[in-house]
Amino acid sequence: MTELENTPLWSPSEEDIVNSNITKFISYLSQREINLKDYLELFLWAEENPEIFYDTLWGFSNIISKSKGKQIVRDRHLMPGAKWFPDAELNFAENLMIGNEESDAIIFEGEDFTSKKLTRKELVEQVSILAQAFKQDGVKPGDRIVAYMPNIPETVIAMLAATSLGAIWSSCSPDFGVQGVIDRFGQIKPSILIACESYFYNGKKFDSCPKIEGIVSKLETLKSVVIVPYNEKSKEKKISDRCIWWNKYIQKFTPKKINYKYMNFNDPLYIMYSSGTTGAPKCIVHSVGGTLLQHIKEHIFHTNIKNNDKIFYFTTCGWMMWNWVVSALSCNATIILFDGSPFYPNFGRLWSLIEKYDIDIFGTSAKFIDACSKDGIEPIKKYNLKSLKTILSTGSPLAPDSFDFIYSNVKQNVRLSSISGGTDIISCFASGLPVKSVWRGEIQSVAIGMKVRVFNEEGEEVEGEKGELVCLESFPSMPIGFWDDDDNKRYINAYFKKFPGVWTHGDYSEITKNKGMVIYGRSDTILNPGGVRIGTAEIYRQVESFQEVTEAICVSQEWCQDIRIILFIKMAEGKKLNDKLITQIKNKIKTNASPRHVPAKIISVKDIPRTISGKITELAVRETIHNRAVKNKEALANPEALAYYENLEELRS
Repeated sequence: MTELENTPLWSPSEEDIVNSNITKFISYLSQREINLKDYLELFLWAEENPEIFYDTLWGFSNIISKSKGKQIVRDRHLMPGAKWFPDAELNFAENLMIGNEESDAIIFEGEDFTSKKLTRKELVEQVSILAQAFKQDGVKPGDRIVAYMPNIPETVIAMLAATSLGAIWSSCSPDFGVQGVIDRFGQIKPSILIACESYFYNGKKFDSCPKIEGIVSKLETLKSVVIVPYNEKSKEKKISDRCIWWNKYIQKFTPKKINYKYMNFNDPLYIMYSSGTTGAPKCIVHSVGGTLLQHIKEHIFHTNIKNNDKIFYFTTCGWMMWNWVVSALSCNATIILFDGSPFYPNFGRLWSLIEKYDIDIFGTSAKFIDACSKDGIEPIKKYNLKSLKTILSTGSPLAPDSFDFIYSNVKQNVRLSSISGGTDIISCFASGLPVKSVWRGEIQSVAIGMKVRVFNEEGEEVEGEKGELVCLESFPSMPIGFWDDDDNKRYINAYFKKFPGVWTHGDYSEITKNKGMVIYGRSDTILNPGGVRIGTAEIYRQVESFQEVTEAICVSQEWCQDIRIILFIKMAEGKKLNDKLITQIKNKIKTNASPRHVPAKIISVKDIPRTISGKITELAVRETIHNRAVKNKEALANPEALAYYENLEELRS
């Protein structure tokens, strides 16, 4: 059973429901003789009639296109193989550069307090100028333009300029090492690299130029390398003969009307990457129309973005949440960008942005909320959070204790929406819902217009029982495929091997009695002692409630023809693991989870390995404790941490 309370933590008011975009959509449908009473009927109708749902969503959201085409979907039941809007032609960038010219499009603040603001008119002008430079550089539809950039306005400008021409965009954040970048960009053979000369993190300025030089030397397909100054204080310097500074690259051009290149709905837009912890990163290709339509759906219905709302998400441009939040421009929202450490100079940095910029929607990671909870910060007392309507959390399951922290220490009248999906679909399978209550420890709802279910091991649908998160029918933001995987062999193996014809996402999940969802961890890291399937998040939510524990990672160890659970914990500063704490941890796990969840060993470690996007990597630890090679350490932000798990005496008995 999941940890639920008898009453919700938040419920929408009647006014909230009436003014929601979902209610407006129900009214829009009624004008087309589709009469639905409430969101429950809407969700059921959308699941049963996805063609009509996505067709009416297109009109409701005023998507700009050259043509929508007559056919909504071809081979809907075929996975993979379905084609949504097979004859539609549109441009992604055009749909983001809309709205009142004088309203703010982007507000940026860097860790060093560098700031910048762009109106929609200024954004369009800068995109126009860069697009002209790209075009003169020979950029054609389908060319790959890549970025090695911090989360600054120029990154958004470059993406929009690239996609306005029909080019394919892909990006990595500047904390990636040279080999990590090459492992990704090297596979897709880019023609242009956009790179920033420096970035800030945790109070330090990092010079990216040596890494840029290393990257450029190994990407032989590059025609141009455009160097972006981080701010006005940055000094231009020579990096290599192949590099040109941003201002010089665009200096001969002036703003003019953008000639958008219309692309087929199913043409490539973005190339994203798997974490790469089990081998070379997979290059996941997402479509122009599928990405746009899915993001608009989530922004309008699940996030409830309104005109001129200000939305913030703490992310780097190496994580899909960057792509997701930038798409909010299509809803006439202002996007707030921040680059740097979320904890510098203190734990209040990101919370202070809400007051400073009147943020309506604040997005972050579950780990950030957990860290703030452990720190004891009370934003409710320190900052004016009157504007704040919604808090979003993703990256890992949001623990019940973190729900408590938000409602006691941040704001009582706020919708806390844990959301879950992934790079694989560049969107969500489970998300927030503004017309539904928030229950402790739960994601509010599955995504509208998607046939999301949980399967047991026999492939049977279950509720109130843990199993595999699956999607039974196609949806617009399914990947086109993997790059350089012409026969779709790797693509099919990744998502359709376990249950043929059904998308298996790899999340160990449960649909609750409230019709919400709980994610217990990744299926490939499921612990299976004595044949009982246990999600790692079930253990984390107990362990990380201890103030003495900063973070934990849990893996299975092969032992005596079975497996046993090993729990590694990183202690808070000044704290040490002792027998008393070990007993307390085991008792809490036993009481709140089950006796089978109790680890055989609890071991203190100095650090926990994580991917560059910030996720702990259980697979790498599991391989290390079994003396098996970790295939791609370049995918880790801190590969040196694996040394703490090698040849441990405690694991020999």
